Amino acid sequence: MKSRSWSPPYPRKNWPALAAAAWVVVGCGGAPSGPNSAAQPVASSGSAIAPVATVQASAGVSVDHSGVVVPVLPEDPTWGAPDAPVTLVEFADLQCPFTARVQPTLQRLQQELGPQRLRIVWKHLPLPFHKRAFPAHDASVVVQRLGGNQAFFRFVDDVIAAQSTFTPAQFPAFAKRAGVDEAAFNAAFSSDQQKVAQDLELAAKLGVRGTPGFLINGVRVSGAQPYDKFREVIDAQLLEAEQLAKTGVASAQLYPQLTAKNYAAPEPEPQRPSREPEVPDDTVWNVPVLKDDPVRGAANPLVTIVEFSDFQCPFCSRVEPTLDKVLETYPKDVRIAWKDNPLPFHQDALPAARLARAVYQRSGNAAFWKVHGELFKQQKQLDEENLERISKQLGFDWKKLADAREKAGTRIQESIDLAYDVQARGTPHFFINGVRLSGAQPFDKFDEAVKQQLEVARKLVTSGVPRAKVYETLLKTAKQAPELERRELPAAGVQAPFRGNPNAEIVITEFSDFECPFCSRAEQTLIALEQEFPGKLKIVWRHYPLPFHPHAEVAAQAAQEVFEQKGNAAFALYQQKLFAEQGQPAGFELSRLASFAAEAGADPVRFRKAVESRTHSAKIEADKAAAQAAGVSGTPAFFINGYFVSGAQPLPVFRRIVKRALADAAAAKTGAKGVKP
Repeated sequence: MKSRSWSPPYPRKNWPALAAAAWVVVGCGGAPSGPNSAAQPVASSGSAIAPVATVQASAGVSVDHSGVVVPVLPEDPTWGAPDAPVTLVEFADLQCPFTARVQPTLQRLQQELGPQRLRIVWKHLPLPFHKRAFPAHDASVVVQRLGGNQAFFRFVDDVIAAQSTFTPAQFPAFAKRAGVDEAAFNAAFSSDQQKVAQDLELAAKLGVRGTPGFLINGVRVSGAQPYDKFREVIDAQLLEAEQLAKTGVASAQLYPQLTAKNYAAPEPEPQRPSREPEVPDDTVWNVPVLKDDPVRGAANPLVTIVEFSDFQCPFCSRVEPTLDKVLETYPKDVRIAWKDNPLPFHQDALPAARLARAVYQRSGNAAFWKVHGELFKQQKQLDEENLERISKQLGFDWKKLADAREKAGTRIQESIDLAYDVQARGTPHFFINGVRLSGAQPFDKFDEAVKQQLEVARKLVTSGVPRAKVYETLLKTAKQAPELERRELPAAGVQAPFRGNPNAEIVITEFSDFECPFCSRAEQTLIALEQEFPGKLKIVWRHYPLPFHPHAEVAAQAAQEVFEQKGNAAFALYQQKLFAEQGQPAGFELSRLASFAAEAGADPVRFRKAVESRTHSAKIEADKAAAQAAGVSGTPAFFINGYFVSGAQPLPVFRRIVKRALADAAAAKTGAKGVKP
């Protein structure tokens, strides 16, 4: 693809007015905000993984929101269910730093709410003073047209990761990493994408004058606001949607009605023909009920509902009366099994779960459900002082529960890991005879699902399966967590920097890039992993500076020289310093690299000479060749005793693999087969 000069292809009359006073924003086109503190999305530089999925509408529902006041078109990049009760429409600019800043907040909302409750729709709004944004948006349209939503969001992830430096020359490589044929992309690419012009006109019509700009069921939210601001609006809309649904409004009509109510604007355009309803997901997942899982309901059930829940989640408490009604309706046929999934941003959820589990271990099933009900009743007061008060109020000795509360952490962590394996991303999350039902759904949804599973179960019983074995029988053919990927990794030709136990059974080899934001993000996960498995890990660094990171190569040369002079401890300190300097204007200039090296104890003259002469090119090229031979296309990438992990995956992914590798190592000593954790 030839590099060329770019000018906006759209008439200026189509651009929204950019006077900041017209709409006070926390983003491009308005006043800047402070940094967003939400968790970062899972991704990798070079092979970014955006949280994208094709999510189906409810069974029998036809969804067409093209004629709504804030239209959602078939060609709009979209995440989430078409009939989700809340739709968040984002107008974004790929060169706007505030657009980049708000993405972790959106990721957190995705993880919390899930695709059945939240739909996120992308609209293009490249601002006229961001000249590089126009070709980036044009390219993203082509990527989506050729590769769909998942390819689009992966492409956007790469552009945002390289926001300060990207050029049109990089777009074919970004498109290829997103899964789009490079030749097809080059053939289709042009600077007159009508989708971008269409979105610009819509933004002007709706009064969106800065980026990022949002309309949440028609409610305007301006700029990279804090997480709490988004959650306040979304929670209010979920409540309104729930009330509308109780009056008989179909799920597909919630967005049009709420948007019409919340946004005063001209009449919407005529609706386009309805799309055909998509087939619901009836996948049966293997979600075992263990001996120490609290249960209630039928002793020999035909239907088992496994509930992943969080004592601090308001939607989890809201669904409990619905579950009570299910048990009242099917007292002989349904049981409910509890699984803990305390979400990390609910600071009191884990201590509450520990208390409930401790009560279960010491006093049994009935005692668990007693404390369970009280924890939900007093959900807003779950700090340690109040947990002790609740414990005493119910007749349990807080001090005597101390050991049990401590030991409960292991069982809770296993439950969290299982939730990740079966893709139960938010709470509450249910599996009804293994079939997923996400969120605080109304009774009718549970009733429909239970009836379907009763029909399946009764056929099994008729065929001779005992009632007590129905759930076990269903799980025999259920979907398991994806099998771990194994890859061969060529050995390092020379000694590589490492930290941890040099004789550890578990060796984690990391291919990384000092300028990659996802590599620095993954470092925090590795630190947490070391704390969880003390003395059991050796973490080896291999260089893989990516070509579109202009300073990554010199940073690799510098870090390797620090290692050659001062060893592993100095390299570890230097690594932390370089990651901390990411994004700083002069962070990777030679003078700064030299000062960091001096702080690590390296000889400055020898250091400069080595970096300027690229002394360690052979080592770096050998690492890159090894990565490419193993099929690594981006950073970070990890090899854990032969298991492969691509990208800055969350801690549960690494934990699962380390546990598997430990089981493999133990089995190798005894000659037995490895056991899946």
